[in-house]
Amino acid sequence: MPNEFPIEDPRKIWQQQPTEKFKMSTEEIRNLAQEHRTKARLRAVFSIAIGVVLGALFARSLVTSNELVSRIGFGLLCAYCIYFIYQAYRWTWPPHLGPDATASASLHYYRSELERSRDYGQHIWRRAGLTFLFLSMAVVLAPGLIGALKAPRLLWNFAPVVVLLIIWLVLFLRGRKRQRAKLQQKIDELRGLE
Repeated sequence: MPNEFPIEDPRKIWQQQPTEKFKMSTEEIRNLAQEHRTKARLRAVFSIAIGVVLGALFARSLVTSNELVSRIGFGLLCAYCIYFIYQAYRWTWPPHLGPDATASASLHYYRSELERSRDYGQHIWRRAGLTFLFLSMAVVLAPGLIGALKAPRLLWNFAPVVVLLIIWLVLFLRGRKRQRAKLQQKIDELRGLE
């Protein structure tokens, strides 16, 4: 019967199918690169703004806090905000792509920016200083936790903070994994174009 599948392995048949070449015009590549640059600049500005606002809030808390350990913690958090702003600018602010860039230059620019975004995401704990952030937060929360140990019912006051941190961590890790996979897929597609 002609409508029946051959007895061969379907996976082998699927893998042996000819693939179609992925083609893009120079203008499409340039537009993708410019779109990525615009999004990267917005992310950088947003990150810098968050760092400035949090730095101001932590500086205010540093000035108003009465306990030495809390002041040290808020000082460390202010230092973290400065570090975060520097890293956000360094890793997420994209270089300029000339308006008359060739297709290969635009393609190389776009791929290198995607790789830079992927690399930043892979080393986010070090590059964004998240470990330093959590240690600084622990220093700020330490006096309250020590005081709560004397009256265990006060530990429930810290439960919302701990629950929010756990939820944030789970969502953060899942989002980073998904974003890294998307970036890698785009990079692989661009390598196919080259």
